[in-house]
Amino acid sequence: MSGGGFHVHGPHDHELEHAAGHGSGDGFAGRIAVTTAVLAIVAAMFSYLAGATQASAGLYKNNAAIRKTEASNQWGYYQAKSTRENIAELAAMLGPAESRAKLTDDVARYSREKTEIEERARKLEEEAVEWDRRSDEEMHLHHRWAQATTALQVAIAMAAIALITRRRWLQAVVYAFSGAGVVLGVMAALHL
Repeated sequence: MSGGGFHVHGPHDHELEHAAGHGSGDGFAGRIAVTTAVLAIVAAMFSYLAGATQASAGLYKNNAAIRKTEASNQWGYYQAKSTRENIAELAAMLGPAESRAKLTDDVARYSREKTEIEERARKLEEEAVEWDRRSDEEMHLHHRWAQATTALQVAIAMAAIALITRRRWLQAVVYAFSGAGVVLGVMAALHL
């Protein structure tokens, strides 16, 4: 009670201040609470990066499929030119003499066109291989980020258990999983 500038504490005032965070506080609970908050922030960032790398991997795989389809189309075009070249060669050998010059020119033209088409097809195949490689790399990074996120989520769950049970040895488990999550995150950041 207070009166005239004089304040007297009741027996429960100290406990209420302690429970509200005033006074000496609980160091164990405070450390666990701060650790959990930091872990949640880092896990959220890792989770975002896991999703971003997964999306990139999908886009790159799609680009590879497009290049493979374009290369297949070019090879089909190559086959068509090859068939025309063969027909022109046959016609030049078996046809009338007056059309042989034009047919021989057609054979040469088809041969040149086939070379250009083949170069385009091979280039598209190389691009497809590169897009596949990039997709695989992004999926590897996605797995690293996902592993890091999972380790941090386990650490957060263990922190809740440690706080409820007040078992100090669980605090070491929290820090172990936290460390594993951070190491995996660093490995992902370094593309390992």
